[in-house]
Amino acid sequence: MAKFNQNDHGSLVLDHAPAGDGNFKLWSSCRRKIINAMRCSGGMSRHQKSVKSTVAENSKLEDVKISIPECRSDTIKNNGNHKGSEKLSTLMRMSESSSEEERSKKLKEVVKRLQSGGDGDALGGAREVRELTKDDSEARMNLALLGAIPPLVAMLDSDDLHSQIAALYALLNLGIGNDLNKSAIVEAGAVHKMLDLIESPIQGSPNPDLSAAIVANFLGLTALDSNKSIIGSSGAISFLIKTLKTVTKSNKNSQVIQDALRALYNLSILPSNVLPMIEIDDFVSFLLTMIRDTEISDRILSILTNMISTPEGRRAVSTIHDAFSILVDVLNWMDSPKCQEKATYILMVMAHKSYTDRQAMIEAGIMSSLLELTLLGSTLAQKRSSRILEILRNNKGKQVSENYRGHAGAAISAPLCGSTDTESVDSSNGFPNNNAVKHLVEQSLQSNMRRIVKRANLPHDFVASEHLKSASVASFSSSKSLPF
Repeated sequence: MAKFNQNDHGSLVLDHAPAGDGNFKLWSSCRRKIINAMRCSGGMSRHQKSVKSTVAENSKLEDVKISIPECRSDTIKNNGNHKGSEKLSTLMRMSESSSEEERSKKLKEVVKRLQSGGDGDALGGAREVRELTKDDSEARMNLALLGAIPPLVAMLDSDDLHSQIAALYALLNLGIGNDLNKSAIVEAGAVHKMLDLIESPIQGSPNPDLSAAIVANFLGLTALDSNKSIIGSSGAISFLIKTLKTVTKSNKNSQVIQDALRALYNLSILPSNVLPMIEIDDFVSFLLTMIRDTEISDRILSILTNMISTPEGRRAVSTIHDAFSILVDVLNWMDSPKCQEKATYILMVMAHKSYTDRQAMIEAGIMSSLLELTLLGSTLAQKRSSRILEILRNNKGKQVSENYRGHAGAAISAPLCGSTDTESVDSSNGFPNNNAVKHLVEQSLQSNMRRIVKRANLPHDFVASEHLKSASVASFSSSKSLPF
C-alpha cells in the first residue's frame, strides 16, 4: 500500500512508487491536484477539508484520505461581486432606457392623436394629456416641446362642450409650475378664445363647468408677470368680476370664488389693471360688502391693498360711504393677524395721503381700535397702528379754512402738508387737541381693558394699572414709521 509522508520541508512525498505505468500516471495526476490546491491557499491551514480519493481496483491501493485546504480567495470573490454589480447596473440602465423609450413613444402618440384632427382622437388625447401632466413636471415640458399646446388651443374652437372642457384642463395642467408653457399658451391665442366661449355660448348662458375651467386657467396664466398686461387688457377682468358676483350670489361653488379672487389679485399687482377694475360698477363696494365673509376676507383685503397703491384706487375707496367704518370693524372683530395687518396698511396709506380720509377714520371710531392693536396686535400691526396714530396726532395734510381764523376761541390752523409743526387743532374742527387726546387714550384704555377682561374671563373688577396707562400713552406718541 502506498503511503504519503512529510519531508523536512513539510511537503507530501511517496514512500515508494507503485508498480506499473498506469499506476504511476494515476499517482502523478493525483500529486498535481494536491500541489495546485496547496498553491491556491498558499500553504496548509488549520481549517482543512477531507478529500476522499478512490483508485482503480487493479492498482490494489486502499482508499487514501488526504487533507487539502479549502481555497477561499477574497480577490476572486471581489472580482465576482464586481462583475455581478456591473451586470446589475447594466441591466438597470437597459431597463431605464427601455422605459424612457416607451414613455417617449407614448407621449408622441398622444400628441399625434391631438394633431390628427378627429374629434374622438383629440378628445381622448386631451384627457390623456391632463392625466399625464397632473403630477409630472417632466411630462409637461416634453409634451410642450412635442407640440401639444397649439392643437389644444385649437380645440377651444370645437362645437363640443366636452372637448372644450377637456382642452381647458389639459392646458391648465401644462401650465402648472412652468412659465414657458404659460407664455406659450397665451401666445397661441388661448386668452381670446376662452373669452369668445363665454361671450358666444353654444346654448344660452355659459356652462358653469366651462366658466370654472376658464377661471382656473386665468388664475394660472396671471401668475406670470409678462401675462398680466395681456390678460388685463383683453376683457378678462370684466369676466372674472361678473363670474365672481354671479357665483357669490348663488353660493354654489366656493372654489370658483377663491380662484376668481386670486386671479384678480394677480392682475391688481400691475397698477395699469387697477383702473379697469374700479371702472366696473359697484366692484369696490362689492368687495367691501363681502369683506365680512371670513373665508374670503383675506383675499379681498389683498386686492384692496393693491388698489390703494394708485390714486384712482384710493379715490374709489374714499367715495364708498361706509368704507372706513367697515375697515375699522375689521380691526375690531377679525382675529386673523394677517387681516389686521392688511387692514391697518390700507388705513395707514389712506391716512397718509388724505386729510379728508383722516377725518372720516376718526368719525368711524378708529382711535380705540388702534390703541387696542398697539397693545395686543402682532408686531407688524402694532407698528402700523402706531404710525396711523402718529399721523392722526400730527394732523398733516391740510390747512384749516380761512373762515375759522376770525372766530374767537378758534384754534391755530393745522400745519401745511410736509410741515413739522405740531400745534394742536381744536376739537370743534373735528380733530382733538393734545389734552383731548390724552383723555381719549384713558377712556379707550378702560374700554379695551374691559374687552380684554371679558375675553380672558378675569374678575370684572380688574382695572388697568398705571404703568399700562403710561405705556399706552407712550405708544400713542411714538414716532416710529413704516415705509409706504
